[in-house]
Amino acid sequence: MENEVTLRPALPEDEGFLWKILYEAIYIPPEEDPPPPSILSDPEIARYLANWGRAHDMGWIAEEIDSGKPLGAAWLRLWDDQTQGYGFYHPDYPELTIALMPESRGQGIGTHLMERLIEDAQREGYPGISLSVSCRNPAVRLYERLGFRVIREDACSVLMVLDFAE
Repeated sequence: MENEVTLRPALPEDEGFLWKILYEAIYIPPEEDPPPPSILSDPEIARYLANWGRAHDMGWIAEEIDSGKPLGAAWLRLWDDQTQGYGFYHPDYPELTIALMPESRGQGIGTHLMERLIEDAQREGYPGISLSVSCRNPAVRLYERLGFRVIREDACSVLMVLDFAE
């Protein structure tokens, strides 16, 4: 990492940055134009942050130590049978959302964020974590390295789960 990075808990007052990073979490293949920022108001996307700070929400912000500049974030959110994210697996498994600002990718920050959330989820007693990722997203390799396995795959997305019992 070029600059020293620290992690701190994501707080309700970080919601503005979390919305910005949620936009970065939308995988866009290099040959495609990005969607307009208004995509964040789509209910399927907005549910990832709506009412941030509710019970069981947990997350971390990665930021430069010297400047305090936020570089990325990762968070876990529980769903139920009525409200689900793309990476829903089971109501007891929180879904992971993670993204970094483009200039902060490839420096180990995402691994650091994920390792912290995995520790948190284990400490909270969750049986595992789920996520959804585009099959073309290079982050699939990171998730596999951390122990996530493919549960379901379709033409454009992959549901992955990390089971703590395994």
